Amino acid sequence: MTNLTNRALSAYSNVDLISAVNSASPLQLILLLYDGAIGSLATAKGHMQDMKFAEKGRLISKAIGIIEGLRSVLDFDKGGEISKNLNDLYEYMKHRLTIANLKNDPEGPAEVMRLLNDLRTAWAKLDERERATAVAEMAKMSQKQPAHETGSLRA
Repeated sequence: MTNLTNRALSAYSNVDLISAVNSASPLQLILLLYDGAIGSLATAKGHMQDMKFAEKGRLISKAIGIIEGLRSVLDFDKGGEISKNLNDLYEYMKHRLTIANLKNDPEGPAEVMRLLNDLRTAWAKLDERERATAVAEMAKMSQKQPAHETGSLRA
């Protein structure tokens, strides 16, 4: 591909991402973050195998940044033990990716991708449940008809 084509595709991709973010629920934003980290790691793993170390490092750093972003918004007051466990898991992922980056170990990104995929699946199920509840509530509301007063019309 030419440089112009790559820039055009990148611009289109950015517009698509901005549209997705602007219309996303909080749960959907979390899913987008997981997708970004997983995609970065998949590409980084390929760069690792192709000995493209600068690109590999940039993408692993991007994934670490996304994971840190997920970790930084955990609500320990509301989330309790789940938040603590996620915090510990995110810290493990960041450490595992840092070591894998230094040692060019493709198993590091692969392991973290598996963990992220498992978490993403759980969040996606929660999102589906939330959407189903919202649809059921809207259906219930649309079935309710406002009571109209009946009376005679006077001329």
